[in-house]
Amino acid sequence: MMLLYNLGVRLYYLAVYIASFFNKKAKLWITGRKNQTVIRCQDSIWFHFASLGEFEQGRPVLEKMREQHPGRKIVVTFFSPSGYEIRKNTPLADAVYYLPLDTPANARNFIDAIQPTLAVFTKYEYWYHYFKALHQRNIPLYIVSGIFRPKQVFFKWYGGLHRKMLTFVSHFFLQDERSTQLLQAISITNTTVSGDTRFDRVWANAQSPRDLPVIKNFINGKNAFVCGSTWPEDEKLLAVLVAAYPDWKFVIAPHEIGEEKISRLLSVLPQGTAISHSELVKQVDTYSQQHDILIIDNIGMLSSLYQYGRIAYIGGGFGAGIHNTLEAAAFGLPVIFGTNYQNFKEACDLIALRGGFSISNETELIATAKRLTDDAAFYEQSSATAKRYVDEQKGATEKILKLITV
Repeated sequence: MMLLYNLGVRLYYLAVYIASFFNKKAKLWITGRKNQTVIRCQDSIWFHFASLGEFEQGRPVLEKMREQHPGRKIVVTFFSPSGYEIRKNTPLADAVYYLPLDTPANARNFIDAIQPTLAVFTKYEYWYHYFKALHQRNIPLYIVSGIFRPKQVFFKWYGGLHRKMLTFVSHFFLQDERSTQLLQAISITNTTVSGDTRFDRVWANAQSPRDLPVIKNFINGKNAFVCGSTWPEDEKLLAVLVAAYPDWKFVIAPHEIGEEKISRLLSVLPQGTAISHSELVKQVDTYSQQHDILIIDNIGMLSSLYQYGRIAYIGGGFGAGIHNTLEAAAFGLPVIFGTNYQNFKEACDLIALRGGFSISNETELIATAKRLTDDAAFYEQSSATAKRYVDEQKGATEKILKLITV
């Protein structure tokens, strides 16, 4: 199994390398690792995140660690360019790197260079050689906001190597009891159900969101749909929603903001009704009356956009899976999303509580929106439910920090 694992890692590298000749993200993945120099340090605290979403999820723990141990070096690593490129200059870390490929030599060299006294991985990202190297050096390794599902390789008959990987973890801080039971079934008992640190992050953001006067002026006191991390499949449906709600404003933040992607989005929307954020900031006074749709063509605004909305549509539900529903729910926005949400506990919870709604086609989207916009009592109940759900689930960070020894 070890031979297959090592072969799989190298084949993945080869596939990304080939893709790098025509894919920007793949090129960043390759060149970022090739060009980086890891600076040696001592007694660091190492945080690893798969991507930007996991960074935001683990950020409350990172912030508290930084606050409580101001003299310690913080090293942050990312697997994905979408995390590294956006957070490479974060003031929360003394050094930010791409995680080198998971080989025995890379793991030894990287850990020898940063010399961590503990490591914190968020949600997932299980790398055998890094975990083994930490274990061999008696460096505590913590998983925060961990969540497990029966279909994962750890619980398959052929998952022996991956189960061994879990034995290298010092403690698992899990999102739910179901994950505890799954781990217990394979004799992993060093667990605590602490909840999901994302609730702490989105709750804090909702208490003091960034002021966005351009967005406020664009909406101009009207009702607004805020559509976050949308993909082409979502945007086809949103074009129908736009036509059904001519008196509403729409703020659409597509998942990918390249020029080609923005042009494609514009092509499915009614002509003359949409403007990009970069164009909007160049205009004055009358722009809020000239356009009904605002396309966010930058990164970093989405979590604060929801404060100006009344209903949220969250993208990704017709692809690999929905994006962050909690950022919107924290502001009391009912959330609508596609059909692929089953692996996201918070989405399942919101549906059960009637603070979230899954739709599979334009008919269901219009029907759901109509009920939320026409039935004031139903809307208020859904809005209050979404907000209360976030309020009641926060507190994971405090539970985790009580048990982590630095």
